[in-house]
Amino acid sequence: MVKGERPDRAAEHKKNIMKTKSNKNQGSELKSRPEQLSTDKNTAAQPPAAATPEQAKPARILPYVNFQQRDENRALSTDRVLELLRKWLPEVYGLAEVVGKWVWVTFPEQPAEMVRGQLSQFGFHWNNSRKCWQHPCGQFATEGSGADPRQRYGSRFAADQVAA
Repeated sequence: MVKGERPDRAAEHKKNIMKTKSNKNQGSELKSRPEQLSTDKNTAAQPPAAATPEQAKPARILPYVNFQQRDENRALSTDRVLELLRKWLPEVYGLAEVVGKWVWVTFPEQPAEMVRGQLSQFGFHWNNSRKCWQHPCGQFATEGSGADPRQRYGSRFAADQVAA
């Protein structure tokens, strides 16, 4: 008690402090996890809801990509890239388009994860602006004009090529 203060005034001040502390725990403010578990009667009485088949997602297993080999594959020639596609991914070879010296693959729908992993292993990368998989075939461009490279370099589909 402060000198000169009335005794009932000090008790009233102490009472106000105690009210403030107790009101904080009873309000709708955030509580720590143990407090929520011990004070929430609604959640303690109800068992957790079981996951429905739509909510339960299987674990995603990504295909293995050897990035050192991938970097080496990015320097392969156009003919070598097309040969890899023809041998290992014949369905993708039918979609391959040669633009200049690059190889582009545009899918009508998103391909399977294993196909995407194999394309990545071969040295392809996803171009989000063109929505296709591209292989530089050793020709790494440093500038972009924004124009369609098909106009400048021409293009042809690999499957249309007649074997000599």
